[in-house]
Amino acid sequence: MTDLKVLELSEQEIVRRQNMQALRSMGIEPYPAAEFPVTAWSTDIVRDFVDLPVVGKDEEGNDIREAATPENSPVVSIAGRIMSKRIMGKAAFAELQDSKGRIQVYVTRDGLSAPAASTANVEGADYYNVVFKKLLDLGDFIGVKGYVFRTKTGEISLHVQELTVLSKSLKPLPIVKTDADGKVYDSFDDPELRYRQRYVDLVVNAGVKATFEKRAVILRTMRRILDGAGYTEVETPILQTIAGGASARPFITHFNALNQDMYMRIATELYLKRLIVGGFEGVYEIGKNFRNEGMDKTHNPEFTCMELYVSYKDYNWMMSFTEHMLEEICVAVNGRPEVEIDGNVISFKAPYRRLPILDAIREKTGFDCTDKSEDEIRAFCRDKGMDVADTIGKGKLIDELFGEFCEGSFIQPTFITDYPVEMSPLTKMHRSKAGLTERFELMVNGKELANAYSELNDPIDQEERFKEQMRLAAKGDDEAMIIDHDFLRALQYGMPPTSGIGIGIDRLAMLMTGKFAIGEIMLFPQMKPEKRIPRDKPEAFTALGFKEDIVPILFKCGYNLVSDLTGQKAQKVQQQIGEVIKKYKLDIEKPSVQELETLLGGLASEV
Repeated sequence: MTDLKVLELSEQEIVRRQNMQALRSMGIEPYPAAEFPVTAWSTDIVRDFVDLPVVGKDEEGNDIREAATPENSPVVSIAGRIMSKRIMGKAAFAELQDSKGRIQVYVTRDGLSAPAASTANVEGADYYNVVFKKLLDLGDFIGVKGYVFRTKTGEISLHVQELTVLSKSLKPLPIVKTDADGKVYDSFDDPELRYRQRYVDLVVNAGVKATFEKRAVILRTMRRILDGAGYTEVETPILQTIAGGASARPFITHFNALNQDMYMRIATELYLKRLIVGGFEGVYEIGKNFRNEGMDKTHNPEFTCMELYVSYKDYNWMMSFTEHMLEEICVAVNGRPEVEIDGNVISFKAPYRRLPILDAIREKTGFDCTDKSEDEIRAFCRDKGMDVADTIGKGKLIDELFGEFCEGSFIQPTFITDYPVEMSPLTKMHRSKAGLTERFELMVNGKELANAYSELNDPIDQEERFKEQMRLAAKGDDEAMIIDHDFLRALQYGMPPTSGIGIGIDRLAMLMTGKFAIGEIMLFPQMKPEKRIPRDKPEAFTALGFKEDIVPILFKCGYNLVSDLTGQKAQKVQQQIGEVIKKYKLDIEKPSVQELETLLGGLASEV
């Protein structure tokens, strides 16, 4: 029976599969298992190239250099994707893209051969005329061995002597084209497609890979600084019995072995502080957190965070440590302590401004929250047109005020300090300001980048704070914290004075690379399900009398639902089916007009 899966393929995909089979018929495996020895990379070849000696002058007085040969030029093996081909009879140029960049390769009919170990049933010029010219497509991976030379136009290239097929690409890449006027065609720039098919984005769009290499530099530099300070990197559970350490809505899953609901962690804080109780002087974790909240250009429900806790320190020390760490990271990524984003030049050079949150609100709104009651603050919010529910408490109201009128205005790095106790259930009370805590958030480019405390280590006070959170939960605040009794027990064994911080790695990567959307710096951001064309099951068609092998052809003709056939003329449907059978060379007999009239008539009578 004909394989009707071919109907799901484009013409290019069909040709590529035919080329794959042709390679196999010639004894060339398109997906070989053997190692290919890579000895050089594109950028290194260009960087290290040395021109051959001058041996004379041409009629115009230009230097004539010694001709490149395998004996006087570097012989290298490189591997990568074919990104372009220019066939010129007995010779061709192709562009090969490896992990570091691109390089031109030069292939000739008389100079190309299969590798010495090849068992291919190909003789002489056919390796060029058939394999290279006809059966290799853009996007295929090949390995080539040859010698480096400079072309007459001055481009450093590789003269290929041996070629190995490494992997056949069955789907065509979107190849970006530019006309003589500089107009770009077929660009792969739709964010929906780019984020969903990051593997294509990385191949065809220049600069995307560099962004993620910079993200790696951020993490390496951060680890180097933290390790150099003597702090220990640890791992804590992602599945937790209590969603603690932050105010957020958790994801819930079920642990079958324990027959118990579990939470995906919203923060690493409470486990890391248990380790401080246990005797670690400084611990940090770089890992995933999960918060079942909204998605937008700056939020993803799965995100990466670094949390650090250091004994015998306070939030003043942490501000100084943080600003110097971020300055060093910016220099490592960009070569200087400044970066441009959204048209603003942001300087990470220490020190940063320090501003109490209540002063920030007063500065932007003229309203002083100091000593104001919950009802007074709620009334002011409503006077300002804010939609604030009766269920949220004083701390959340202040947070809403700050977010509405202040947060977006802090472009340069600014430490917002001294938050009210109602907003900070895990933070030590301020040593000199009643009702406030020793907490800061670092604002950069109008968004929070870091959150830090002088950690609360009084177990009695901590228990009361948890109970207050439970009272807020009872009022309807679904982001209030749950009491973690084991954490309270750990505090009762004694935790030294400690400072802790959490830094959002995704936000940090956005800032350091000058990107405005979180999807640009996450390799695989969460996406809505792909939209698919609604399609009835084949049984819905066969129940009406259509043969099983005709149903995929109906789908190809655009009749995805039985109802799509309603009112269609039998002759038109037969013609469409016949065109598909002919185009795809299917060994299937098309139904007669009379058969289709009967089937379509039965459909009409059912409707």
